[in-house]
Amino acid sequence: MTSRLLQRSLGSPDYDGIRQALRDDTSTPVISVRGLEVRVAVLPLFTHDGRQAVRVSSTEPLTHVLVGVDSASGSDVTLLVPEVDAPRTLTLECRDDAGVVGSARITVTPQRKWHVFVVHHSHLDIGYTDPQGTVLRHHLDYLDAALRLAEETASWPDDARFRWTVESSMPALKWLAVRPREMVDSFAALARAGSIEVTALPFQLHTEACSTEELHRQLRFTAQLEERYGFATKSAMHTDVPGAVVGLVDALNAAGVRYLAAAHNWAGRSVPYLHGGDKLTRPFRWRAPSGNELLVWFTDTPHGMAYMEGNTVGLTDSYELADDLLPRYLSALATRGYPYGPGTFGWQGPDAPKEPYELDVLHLRVQGAHADNAGPSIVPATIARRWNEQWAYPRLRSAVNSDFFEHVEARHHDRLAVHEGDWTDWWADGLGSGARPLGYVRRAQSALRVAETLHTLAGVDATEQVDAAYDKVALFNEHTWGAANPWEDAEEAGDSGGLQWTRKSSGAYAAQDDAADLLHAGVRRFAAALSEAGIEGGALASFAVFNPGTHARTDVVRAFLPRDVVGVDVPIALVDARTGQPLPHHEELVDPDDWPTRPIGRHIHAVVPEISGFSYVRVDVVPGESQAPEPVPLATDGVIENEFYRVTYDVREGYLSSIFDKRAGRELVNGDAAAGFGQYVYDQYATAPHFNHLSGHVGAHDRTLLGDRAIGTNAVIKEVRRTAVGEKLVVELRGKGADWIRTTVELHYGVPRLDLTYQLAKQGTPAKEAVFLAFPFAAGPPTAWELTGGVGGPDVPRVPGSAAYMLPIRHWIAFEDPELTVAWATLEAPLVQLGTIHMPYAPFPPTLDHEDGTVYSWALNNIWDTNFPAQQQGETTFRYAVTSRAGATGRRLGAEAAAGLTEPFVGALITDSPAGEETYVSVDHPDVLVTSLGWDGVRLQSLAAEPVEVRVSRPGHETAEVTLPACGVAIVRGTRQ
Repeated sequence: MTSRLLQRSLGSPDYDGIRQALRDDTSTPVISVRGLEVRVAVLPLFTHDGRQAVRVSSTEPLTHVLVGVDSASGSDVTLLVPEVDAPRTLTLECRDDAGVVGSARITVTPQRKWHVFVVHHSHLDIGYTDPQGTVLRHHLDYLDAALRLAEETASWPDDARFRWTVESSMPALKWLAVRPREMVDSFAALARAGSIEVTALPFQLHTEACSTEELHRQLRFTAQLEERYGFATKSAMHTDVPGAVVGLVDALNAAGVRYLAAAHNWAGRSVPYLHGGDKLTRPFRWRAPSGNELLVWFTDTPHGMAYMEGNTVGLTDSYELADDLLPRYLSALATRGYPYGPGTFGWQGPDAPKEPYELDVLHLRVQGAHADNAGPSIVPATIARRWNEQWAYPRLRSAVNSDFFEHVEARHHDRLAVHEGDWTDWWADGLGSGARPLGYVRRAQSALRVAETLHTLAGVDATEQVDAAYDKVALFNEHTWGAANPWEDAEEAGDSGGLQWTRKSSGAYAAQDDAADLLHAGVRRFAAALSEAGIEGGALASFAVFNPGTHARTDVVRAFLPRDVVGVDVPIALVDARTGQPLPHHEELVDPDDWPTRPIGRHIHAVVPEISGFSYVRVDVVPGESQAPEPVPLATDGVIENEFYRVTYDVREGYLSSIFDKRAGRELVNGDAAAGFGQYVYDQYATAPHFNHLSGHVGAHDRTLLGDRAIGTNAVIKEVRRTAVGEKLVVELRGKGADWIRTTVELHYGVPRLDLTYQLAKQGTPAKEAVFLAFPFAAGPPTAWELTGGVGGPDVPRVPGSAAYMLPIRHWIAFEDPELTVAWATLEAPLVQLGTIHMPYAPFPPTLDHEDGTVYSWALNNIWDTNFPAQQQGETTFRYAVTSRAGATGRRLGAEAAAGLTEPFVGALITDSPAGEETYVSVDHPDVLVTSLGWDGVRLQSLAAEPVEVRVSRPGHETAEVTLPACGVAIVRGTRQ
């Protein structure tokens, strides 16, 4: 009784059930009598002597006779008929000892002669099945085994020899660095011969978490492999993650890679086939706005374990099982939209029509076992050897990844569908499960660009250190964010959630520290270089205020003036060295009584007007007539303003009720929206925590599972003040999910931007939750938003099947109309939902009426039941900016809004007096950004939707003229004059 009572529940798919579904879906019942059933399948199996196969199965052993053709006895038999080129009808008789049990007319149809490329690899989850270090050591052992298996099968027929594809290059790079020379030489020889292939991505990435520079830098090793070991990196694999940024196309092309094998694990949370995914063919050509392309193989089961498809059809079990299932799988591909029907992998949602697969060539992934991080096995090669001896077709080839693509490119390239744009990732919602470390990583991405620029300007090559920091950033952006059961805290296997998240999150904090260290050093080196070139002046001290953004702007600088440079009791004034005009400033003293553990001095805040991009302006510290004025308290009516905006905070409601653009005479806030501007919204869901893969089995077709929705309340104004540089309002609220919520609203004089900072003292809970910050604009729908390596928009193409209910952006969203353009930017939180808040369960229904101009920043969540952290807590900061201007294009204004967050002015303390200003690099096209200045040259990125020509000017170097493709990137390597 007990054994029948205990039933399999959630978790991994039931492979026996999947296989039986395939058998049932690819066979037809032809005889049913007295409880006996006979089923027939005409399959794409051909013998070497020109016959094709008909499979007959019966619920009890019988003799099955294709009258006049062939016969065999048993419950599952293969009957062979001469190959047909048109349908042929035959009679099937099924007999027992008493005679004919039943008969049926069956039709034998022409079948495709398939070429199946069996690509053996191991899906790299850095974590999930074991702590990270354990997993990586196992993958190094797998390369030892792959080397042995390749050598052992070297004398086998070519199609059957063991071949191994290194899905993620990181283990290969580690292996090459630590193995004996003779093993390394053998590996390189096998790679050159095509028996081992190292693919391009270092690990499987949440590409939308990457910056554009980071994505390109992660492919730098491809040139090193060819230079050191003599083999090229031809292809890439993108495994598990259902989506990738458009910038991946350009990044791989820049590394010489033109092929991408994508095998997406829907895990039930993704429903691409309901959002155009039925139009996504496999293979297809994926084209970026630049015109660059990847030839993509897309393994599309709509509901589940796509990269286990070779395992599912028996290729790591036995020849007999593969002989049973593989022809059925090929038949299903040729005749059905999807090889498996709805519900097979757990998701019970509706199916969708799709055209059957049209080619006779297949990319079939296989792993050594039915598991992530599985090692190599000799079984697939053994099966291929026996298979090809038994059958002429399908022809199995033990292959590396690029073998398939070269075959398809040579024969089918021009007939393949072309799909353009971003392939928006359905799993990006998981990024919200680690909001604090993700915020640190996003700050590090910005700091690293500035740090490298400053080192370069100081004459220091910091490439190696910057690359190492980017590697840490990317490792956090790797797709495995937690154990199989992340709420557990065991020491090994899939329950090691505590250990795995400790290591994962500590990597993010280390990356942020490394970036901060590099920026700290870069500022000092830049200052030292300027001081050496300067002429001693009469100032007490000076600052070189550097604008690391591309375009000229007026903005606030925050810099530290140490007590040992200028005593804290000495009154000072700031003077713009360009004009001799004083600059109002605000001081914040670091008192040794309050902060004995920090450097003593004063933090200087000043607004510096119109600093050109990649330029510095010297600001002199001179004796003042009196100490800087103290902040002036303002009325507690919740109103602050500068020349550009008047902002009103409604204390009773707990949000900004008005942002009035004084220049345009226009209100930016939609006062009729469901949520207030900047309002804290907390959702809890009526689903249970701590059940592996639960969210992949839950469907939400209305708001039933929205257990609770709360907003921030009990707002209290803690501070409203005016300083010499602007006005600031600080409000504290109470709200579910947090001990407190602090909102800081800032306007700086002369700066046409509103800065918003939200700090949450987040409470940890395993309950399923989400935090949103609402930004309802009095505007139409967004017209553009920033992506990694591109710009999205409502009219910009996306790959069919992309995630529809949310967006992972880089930093900005723009609203553009004939009278006024508005831009909103985020620093730490990349996830947004446009117009409404959706349920986080497929098919993601909305919970509010749609509002065109509303952006919901999806600040954090813990809706996953595997792979991502089960809860998060601690003080977490989210920063945003808003700006508006008549006549601006959305892309340009969006970049300007983000610059205040991602490229703040840098104040470098200098001891002498160099020139009053200097520009280091400039571009003459407003849609082209200089992202950083490195030892290798000037890095450019275009925001334009069409190709542009740009002149790059740099003192001491020849002016370069560059044509950038749409949303393209380039490095201009300078030639000195």
